[in-house]
Amino acid sequence: MSEISGIIRAVDLRAELLPPSVSQQRLDELCREISRIADLVLCGSESAGQEIEAFNARTGHDYAALDFVEYDESRDLAEFALEVARPVRPRIADMTTDELVEIVGRILAGDPDSDYYLRLLDANMAHPRVSDLIFHPPAELRDASAEQIVDEALRYRPIAL
Repeated sequence: MSEISGIIRAVDLRAELLPPSVSQQRLDELCREISRIADLVLCGSESAGQEIEAFNARTGHDYAALDFVEYDESRDLAEFALEVARPVRPRIADMTTDELVEIVGRILAGDPDSDYYLRLLDANMAHPRVSDLIFHPPAELRDASAEQIVDEALRYRPIAL
């Protein structure tokens, strides 16, 4: 059980909703590769662009040169490697409202895997700026509970053109 927004929740997330584990060996490999590419970018190597393209092809991500040399402004190398090792857009079928509330609650509580949970929300909710509802909410959602945020996100309907 976890306490989220003053309410005791007892929602256990299905295994496919949890961040996938990554071996230390894989993290170490990615750290070395990120550092190597950062060095190529910093020294102005002509091969840096090709190395970044190959890295993105292997990992499914879409990083640019600046991502390799400025990641330390918001996270450390190990956190960047963990981000790289996990799916970019983890699509999960049939997520329930309770599961969405639990995920938003974990983000609000500052869960160490919040970055992954944000990706999960972005990939599985129609709302184009679901993270803004959490971190930059409109006035009516300031200090909102996880339930209120999910309700607002679920109300969103894309405009058909």
